[in-house]
Amino acid sequence: MLGWIVRGLVTAAGVVASWLVAKDSPQFGIMQMAVVLFLVVLIVWVLAFWPERWTHVLSRLHKPR
Repeated sequence: MLGWIVRGLVTAAGVVASWLVAKDSPQFGIMQMAVVLFLVVLIVWVLAFWPERWTHVLSRLHKPR
């Protein structure tokens, strides 16, 4: 499961890095890892600062009526 998440992040980072650097250049791997690191930091930031009121709204959606 974790491998799928990492593979998705690396694939997304490869797409973003290919916008900035050619795939056959030596800097592509460095740029790809920088984008992966940015995505991981972004995900952790969103999870850390998730507003509590959004959690209450989402939990109300799953309650049976």
